[in-house]
Amino acid sequence: MSDVKPRRIVVGLSGGVDSAVTAWLLKQQGHEVVGIFMKNWEDDDDSEYCSSNVDFVDAAAVADVIGIEIEHVNFAADYKDRVFAEFLREYQAGRTPNPDVLCNAEIKFKAFLDHAMRLGADTIATGHYARVRHNPTTGLFELLKGLDPAKDQSYFLHRLSQVQLSRSWFPIGELHKTRVRELALHIGLPNAKKKDSTGICFIGERPFREFLNRYIANTPGPIEDDQGRQIGRHVGLSFYTLGQRQGLGIGGLKTPGAQRGAGEHAPWFVARKDLTRNVLVVVQGHDHPWLLAHQVEVGDTSWVAGHPPATPGAARELAAKTRYRQSDAPCRFLASAPQGFALDFPQAQWAVTPGQSAVLYDGEVCLGGGVILHADTLNAHPLES
Repeated sequence: MSDVKPRRIVVGLSGGVDSAVTAWLLKQQGHEVVGIFMKNWEDDDDSEYCSSNVDFVDAAAVADVIGIEIEHVNFAADYKDRVFAEFLREYQAGRTPNPDVLCNAEIKFKAFLDHAMRLGADTIATGHYARVRHNPTTGLFELLKGLDPAKDQSYFLHRLSQVQLSRSWFPIGELHKTRVRELALHIGLPNAKKKDSTGICFIGERPFREFLNRYIANTPGPIEDDQGRQIGRHVGLSFYTLGQRQGLGIGGLKTPGAQRGAGEHAPWFVARKDLTRNVLVVVQGHDHPWLLAHQVEVGDTSWVAGHPPATPGAARELAAKTRYRQSDAPCRFLASAPQGFALDFPQAQWAVTPGQSAVLYDGEVCLGGGVILHADTLNAHPLES
């Protein structure tokens, strides 16, 4: 988006450095900029783990330095209904959801966007590392990766629609994080050295199991290895995710006959959740075949263009991520049901997790994606969905 015609732009100010620099860049370009601080969680907002009060103070200080107005808007009710309720349903079903994906689609680019439009905004802007490009040939808006490969956040934005993208701007998507920090220091922003937030906003830095235990009843059960032998006890299937290594309570256990040359002290990893029997299945060794999948089935799809990519012949060569922190993996896109598709990976993918998002790319263009239902692992039945 290279059009620099002055606009009225509402910026989501989180209190972090990325959104702060976003607002400054737009102000420097001559736009009328208004800041909005979104309060999305308030159940224990004054706790040491999840306090939006400090973030609002930081956001207000940034607005003062830049010279823009800031409004505090409470979206906590919307967040609880549209994001948190779905988060709990998925965990109770034994899956591992990604609430950041749903938050972007339902709160930041729906509730927040609607509020900004009521304020007379021409567009909204956020501090995401992604880009939007209008394709004059197709007339469509395309979601592109951010130029900093280490910070690209298009994965979390893949559910945005044409209407949402047409009204969104990501100025720092053209920059590397190091440059954003440099600008913040040059400007003299009070949060220039503020640490990036990590984790889910309503959980913060607290122990995940401690938080989830407040909302989901735990039903302990057996932990079995790939031979069906009970080697421990779990505290509840909802508290584990595929590929998990820490917190299993079975480290260093001797296992006669461990597969694929794994020694008796090789680490254990969660490989399956047997919901019917309430059994957690673990395997020994990072490259155990039960952790490797060549084909992944995906549902609850969402496409940036409004429709799935064309599939000339039987398949189309693209690339995909089955989790955020991974490199693009070459794959074949296989169209299936209207609300689903399959991905075939020449190179096996590790610990593909039901509930996470599989996001499809054509080069730097994010096409969309969906929620992983299950994966076909080597020498094993499909993972439980």
